[in-house]
Amino acid sequence: MKSLKDRILKDGMALNETVLKVDSFLNHGVDAQLMYEVGTEFKNYFMDHGVTKIFTIESSGIAPTVMTAIQMDLPMVTLKKQASKVLKDDVYQTTVHSFTKATDYELTLSKKYISNEDKVLIIDDFLANGEAALGAIRLVEEAGAQVAGIGIVIEKSFQPGRQLLMDKGYEVYSLARINKLGKGIIEFVEE
Repeated sequence: MKSLKDRILKDGMALNETVLKVDSFLNHGVDAQLMYEVGTEFKNYFMDHGVTKIFTIESSGIAPTVMTAIQMDLPMVTLKKQASKVLKDDVYQTTVHSFTKATDYELTLSKKYISNEDKVLIIDDFLANGEAALGAIRLVEEAGAQVAGIGIVIEKSFQPGRQLLMDKGYEVYSLARINKLGKGIIEFVEE
């Protein structure tokens, strides 16, 4: 997606070989118009996949997921990473390791927001090692539902996430695939 890649080059900051800071438009400050375009891309790609619900993991994936859900006229569900006093019973949970934060967290989905008839599109802001996506997949499949596909805003293609998900049979569609990062270096996969 050209406008996303242009924005990454303009405002993204590669801090080192693995960290790309895009907080000015994706996950702290949010460029709503760009997120609308992201939603359009995901809608166009996944419109014939039989999707019934769209899931994301709090909180950075919310903006692109909302825009996709609006355009596809589908319900959106946010998987929770934080412990909740309200969400205690009737939930699916799985442990996910965050390489970025070097910690584990419990990913939680209330059973009332999924049925075994759902075909779920999972959207996230980044794909690196694939741990977050695999956690979301575990929750969807534990409920007896199907994963219709995985939409990623920015993929770090030099890390194993994409291959891991594809080897397990999941369709991954990424809008910007990064081949190389380094201090001041951002290179995209040639497509």
